[in-house]
Amino acid sequence: MPADRRLERQAALRAALAAEGLDALLVTHLPNIRYLTGFSGSAGLLVVAGDRTTLVTDFRYAMQGPAEAGGAADVEVDQKNVWDRLGKVLAGGPPGALGFEAQAVTVRDAERLSGLTRHRLVPTTELVERLRMVKSPEEVAAIRAAASLAQDALAEVLPTVRVGQTELEIGAGLEGALRRRGSEWHPFPTIVASGPRSALPHARTSARPVGRGEWLLLDFGAQVDGYCADLTRTVIVGGRADERQRAVHELVRTAQARAVEHVRAGMTGREADALAREVIAARGFGDAFGHSLGHGLGLEVHEAPRLAPTAEAALPPHAVVTVEPGVYLPGWGGVRLEDDVYLAPEGPERLSDGRTELVELV
Repeated sequence: MPADRRLERQAALRAALAAEGLDALLVTHLPNIRYLTGFSGSAGLLVVAGDRTTLVTDFRYAMQGPAEAGGAADVEVDQKNVWDRLGKVLAGGPPGALGFEAQAVTVRDAERLSGLTRHRLVPTTELVERLRMVKSPEEVAAIRAAASLAQDALAEVLPTVRVGQTELEIGAGLEGALRRRGSEWHPFPTIVASGPRSALPHARTSARPVGRGEWLLLDFGAQVDGYCADLTRTVIVGGRADERQRAVHELVRTAQARAVEHVRAGMTGREADALAREVIAARGFGDAFGHSLGHGLGLEVHEAPRLAPTAEAALPPHAVVTVEPGVYLPGWGGVRLEDDVYLAPEGPERLSDGRTELVELV
């Protein structure tokens, strides 16, 4: 049975609160609540104080809340208004400095909170997210399982892809295969982009039919025990790649391989990004690689740390990140290749299969 790390995480958060001079933290970002308590519902407010952790939720989760939180939190269920119940929870102790998640709380909820309590309200930034960057063995295993599931789904679907199928049809097949293999949900809207539309890094899957000899870019993920995998493969449909297609694909593949091999905990996100960007820029395609190299993975598909030209923070040991360089040429198409990598202290470890060779579906 996987280790239960919820109390350990709460202890680490309390240490961070003490360092910030805070007596308690109101957690409203649902992935953070799940990380600290195990509660996976869609409505919850969590107060982490010095001697107590209290989860407030509503009637829909009257059974689910206690079952999931177990001994990690006291659960209070309100039939009418969770914010009113939160006020009662906060009134149960002496007023002090109460932090709230500034990146997650709306202006309306901040105003609501100020009317509930005599605590001094202090905006905080990503206190829980900093803890979440460092993955436990169980978290790494869940991401690895999600990546394996996603790879199996792709292996099922690719042989069925034909010229004339629409992007939506291909996406439906892929999403069905993901669910059949046990993916809890899709961590983000599946991207299926063909032909010139593959030059749109975050294209919306459309009703466009795939033409012969065109690019097909598939960016998709799976979710296991709440943890996300994120993969991208770019293939040719209905023919052989031409010389230009081969050259661009090989350039992106070379850049990705260099980054996967040399990314290390301790280097900055900017230095990691440069591992791939330098290769692409040296071939004259620097302007065609307009997004960052990657991002953290965990309970959310996009979380810290960042691998980007502007990211000066060091990558922590035990983070899991994506490595996904791309080259996008408007009117022609684009290539992106993405794998998930664990930053072990001894070096990078690929969690996905790294099958980035050029696939021609003939």
